[in-house]
Amino acid sequence: MEFYNKGKNYFFTSDTEFNHKNIIKYCNRPFNSIEEMNETIISNWNSIIKKKDIVFHLGDVGRNCKTLVNQLNGIIYFVKGNHDHDSSDPYIREIQIEGLKDEYCNKQLIVLCHYSMRSWNKSHYGAYHIFGHHHGKLDSYGLSFDCGMDTHNFYPYSLDEICDKMKTLKPIVDFRKENNGR
Repeated sequence: MEFYNKGKNYFFTSDTEFNHKNIIKYCNRPFNSIEEMNETIISNWNSIIKKKDIVFHLGDVGRNCKTLVNQLNGIIYFVKGNHDHDSSDPYIREIQIEGLKDEYCNKQLIVLCHYSMRSWNKSHYGAYHIFGHHHGKLDSYGLSFDCGMDTHNFYPYSLDEICDKMKTLKPIVDFRKENNGR
């Protein structure tokens, strides 16, 4: 489990798919070329993320895109996606952000993975699960949702947006209610 300081700004995204020419067609992205797509994603990203912000990228960064990734603001932590063949990044990260609490004042666990899961660590105790891979074509299940570029007009989600989204969702099962919030 990784712990992060609440005093920073946090962002989450997936599926930038830099230099993937077929993704425009497959996902009906509103771009005429991969150059336009790459430029838009970089511009959107850098318009909201500052150099010292923390970003969790949940996979499928792109193809031959090191020079593009180097243009992105923020300190980026990667989770491996199915197109990230040369990556040594982990498939799953579990994080907690200092001061981020659930409605019972428990530390809020966030499980990050490129793929969606029907069950994840502490899913029955209010843990969030953020994923990518589906390009907005898979509905949320419990306290989980797709944070991919295709779901947010090609911008990363802020932590506040993640928390606001989770407030609209319901846990699959919530054992905290039966255990006095624990």
